[in-house]
Amino acid sequence: MPDNKAQFYRGRFAPSPTGPVHFGTLIAAVGSYLQAKKNNGEWLIRIEDVDITRKVKDADSDILNTLESFGFEWDGDIMYQSRQTEYYENTLQQLMAQSLVFPCTCSRKQLAETGEQLYPGICRQRRLPETKEHALRLLAKNITVEFTDAIMGKQKQNIKQQCGDFIIKRRDHLFAYQLAVVVDDARQQITEIVRGSDLLDCTARQIYLQQQLHYTSPDYCHLPLAIDKTGNKISKSEGAARVDIQHKEKLLLTALVFLGQHPPSQLSGSHCSDIWQWAISHWNINTVPKKPYLSIPEI
Repeated sequence: MPDNKAQFYRGRFAPSPTGPVHFGTLIAAVGSYLQAKKNNGEWLIRIEDVDITRKVKDADSDILNTLESFGFEWDGDIMYQSRQTEYYENTLQQLMAQSLVFPCTCSRKQLAETGEQLYPGICRQRRLPETKEHALRLLAKNITVEFTDAIMGKQKQNIKQQCGDFIIKRRDHLFAYQLAVVVDDARQQITEIVRGSDLLDCTARQIYLQQQLHYTSPDYCHLPLAIDKTGNKISKSEGAARVDIQHKEKLLLTALVFLGQHPPSQLSGSHCSDIWQWAISHWNINTVPKKPYLSIPEI
């Protein structure tokens, strides 16, 4: 992969089509969009539907329509992970050629019974082909991955001790998110990944995968997650309510305040286009709160 960072900025927003846009989704979209625009870069959209078992019918078009109503403008064609299988398969073969992949026949029940938080390496000595039903795991080397997140600061994880041998292809033959996202980011030449802090823990293993594949690692920027008044994360899995586009201007201003920006009171009641104009010219990544979770502000 080329050294993308020296040439251009390219960011992306990658929602999963498992439900409508809620405030947490909006935060990730706004942060990634403004970071791309501030850097005079491109902003791509990728629908992360590699796990087709979780896909909700028409959720992808619902998400795109909602983004359009807020005034987001994306570059290029939309990528769907479910249509990228051949690229994931080619990458898997590359990892196999490096003897980095092994079949794992362990069931979830078996692993739960070990009492271990990380995969304990039960199947590490197994070799392909494997006749029993199995997942494919990536061999975790005893190396430490370090990176500096634009918001959360310096991070490091020992892959073997803190991640373990993680799954890259599931027992149901679907490719795992960790492999798919690394391949997609490389193919789309993403230079910075702006996303929620719930994915911060995944970053080291993704960089590890990038290293094994000789990809250029992008920069990372993990935004705070929105929590409700009871302290629960606002997410689709928690049944978060969809954003009300009848109040999109107020929601956009609320998202900016959440992200540590200070829109002037004169913007209250303005159209989204005016709010975006102010937000792009005043966006400052350094004022985003350096916290993994934040309550939604009242404005």
